[in-house]
Amino acid sequence: MFVKNWMSKEVMSVDANASVQDAAVMMKAHNTKMLPVLKQGKPVGVLTKEDLKRGMGSAAAPLEIHELLFLIAKRPVKDVMTPKPITIPFDSTVEEAAELLIENRISGAPVVDDTGQLVGLITQNHILRAFVFLTGVHRKGIQIGFQLENRPGSIKEVTDIMRRYGCRLISVLSTYDEKYGHRYVYIRAINCDRRQVEVMRQELRSTVNMLYFVDYGENRKEHYQEYEISASESFVG
Repeated sequence: MFVKNWMSKEVMSVDANASVQDAAVMMKAHNTKMLPVLKQGKPVGVLTKEDLKRGMGSAAAPLEIHELLFLIAKRPVKDVMTPKPITIPFDSTVEEAAELLIENRISGAPVVDDTGQLVGLITQNHILRAFVFLTGVHRKGIQIGFQLENRPGSIKEVTDIMRRYGCRLISVLSTYDEKYGHRYVYIRAINCDRRQVEVMRQELRSTVNMLYFVDYGENRKEHYQEYEISASESFVG
């Protein structure tokens, strides 16, 4: 999934030479925590509420917010912004964007095209929406986690069992744990034969190493935790 398909394309931005006052008014009016700062259409910085506070200097503590804004109202945005912003190419994958945000501990970043022009904004919320779409959680159904041998056909063995019970696969997420040599697989399915769900669970449990089984069923949610798996043992760690 590409960033260009999940980012916000209508992005509020501010020119580097605009006044801090204008930028602050814009941020408040549009209820945004970050504004890309542009020079000739290219991001040269970002302006956040934290930048505004820093721009107010040591006099900030005893003053009210309207007094503080007055002190820096006429200063250009470029004087208080965070320069050299981290940007994300529009043809990056959502996973690459998520990794970049995590590594730099930021909540969002401007998205640029091949010429460096601003074309959008990607945030944690966009990435979470993409994750929800990818997992198919909105379809409910059944989700099962497995720890499988890392060999050809191990996933098919599981999905073949599930299909025999009428299950329609919605998502299959898989990753390899190099440390332990296992493959972790997370499958979501719908339309399983409700009369045979427990039988299917028992067959899967006796065939492979099942981590958990979550059944949303009809207006209910049941969890079956086969065994605990710590973060240090999983691919997340």
